Amino acid sequence: MLTKDLCRVSRAGGGYHPQFTTREHRPLAARVIGTYQGHVGEQRGDLEDALAELEAEADHFKLVRGFAALLERDATFETDAALDPERARRAVFEAGEAVGVVDEDERAMAYVRAGESLSVSADDLERALYADLAERQVLTAVDSRWGPDDLLAQYNLSLAQTALFDATEVRVRSSDPKALVSAVKRLRLMYEIRRPGDDADDDGRTSLASEREVVVTGPTHLFRSSRRYGTRFARLLRTVATADAWYLEATIDDRGTERTLTLSHEDPVSVPDAAPVADVEFDSGVEADFAARFENLDLEWTLVREPEPLATGTRVMIPDFAFVYDHGVPGADGDPGAGDRARDRVFRVYFEIMGFWTPEYVEKKLAQLADLEDVDMLVAVDDSLGVGEEIAARDHRAIPYSGSVRLKDVAGVLREYERQLVADAAASLPDGLRPDEDVISLEALADRHGVSPEALTDKTFPDHERVGRTLIRPSVLDSLDDDLEAGTSLSDAEETFETYGIDDSSAILAELGYRVEWEGLTGGTVVERE
Repeated sequence: MLTKDLCRVSRAGGGYHPQFTTREHRPLAARVIGTYQGHVGEQRGDLEDALAELEAEADHFKLVRGFAALLERDATFETDAALDPERARRAVFEAGEAVGVVDEDERAMAYVRAGESLSVSADDLERALYADLAERQVLTAVDSRWGPDDLLAQYNLSLAQTALFDATEVRVRSSDPKALVSAVKRLRLMYEIRRPGDDADDDGRTSLASEREVVVTGPTHLFRSSRRYGTRFARLLRTVATADAWYLEATIDDRGTERTLTLSHEDPVSVPDAAPVADVEFDSGVEADFAARFENLDLEWTLVREPEPLATGTRVMIPDFAFVYDHGVPGADGDPGAGDRARDRVFRVYFEIMGFWTPEYVEKKLAQLADLEDVDMLVAVDDSLGVGEEIAARDHRAIPYSGSVRLKDVAGVLREYERQLVADAAASLPDGLRPDEDVISLEALADRHGVSPEALTDKTFPDHERVGRTLIRPSVLDSLDDDLEAGTSLSDAEETFETYGIDDSSAILAELGYRVEWEGLTGGTVVERE
């Protein structure tokens, strides 16, 4: 699909006609491909300038942008810098604050000092400072799936898909109805099958007059429009266009005006051999918004989009999300050993956001939830549906929301599960643990037993001292105390710690009665605590 701002359609005669490319547009497609290939190793800003010049020369700028949008999916852009730009900015800003930058000389001095602290030249530091901005990222590769002819074909398919995005209803007849219905079900679209009349004319439907008509309800026919449903609706065209003969008629909601779009196998709509890019898409803006905000939470749960299907009687249900917790689940036989625990330590809570809100959809969704067995399901349900109590009656957790799902509510439920999982995992372990290693981190020990570090909070370690997040035998602490003395540089102290496998230098220094006296940004010295 293309973005809607790149959709080229004609409304002549009150219809809705996609402006497909033809053979005459092949040179332009080749030039856009060549522009990308010719800018490998250059910054995105230079590529965009070259494309802008091409737009000015072309008959229609949207055509150039459409070709470029398709090629962009196969382009790889990377940050080209001697060091991480965020680290560079932090060092420069800190040095600038110390120097007190007012004029160019002081600015140059700040770069020099910051560069010395990072062991890079001032020039490399300045180049890295904003190298991660989009326009400064470098095009490193263009693994285009298409030559000029295939790019034209993909553009026409994408254009037709974009035009269908605003359909309220699509009526399709196909010489391969089995594949059509299978695709409709796979995409989870709402549909019905009708037997057409015998009034087919010569516009491409004659050979299909005896075929049943599949009527698919579009996204704008729902109570609330959904981008993910619209995307699925448009993706159906990939299956339709692979049939030898097909006819499609769609009712389009064109900004409040109802128009008719017709397509058939006689139009230049085909499916290129290249497989489509599998972008992450969402059923609605509510889901996309939730996923984006959830990723910013510091939780022990991983969000998985559209997990494995769940059995619901004789059918299946694919939840919107699953929350995956990979620590703290005991082994099936209760053995705390690593081998048994590793097999069963992953725990899932499934999450459904009730979306396409027609009465039929709500009824179907409730029926699916009723047939689920032995599944932990969390359902976010819009207040306007008024079915929260029905969901709860089916032994699933219901979270009401209005507008957007509140992260606080979801996180609260997940933390309840987490507390129980941690408690179960901790209960399966002995009260006292005796690892063989002289030094081991709590994270490593927890992972060995297939639990989270929190499950070790109340455990004892008879042979070790707990120092920060590390378990250390007393004999090792004695050796470190002998090796360490006031005046030792921090780098030397850290090197000593590393020989024992210790990376938590601050906690170890505090345990041994020392602290670090910092010397600017370049390091520090170990001194006794007062």
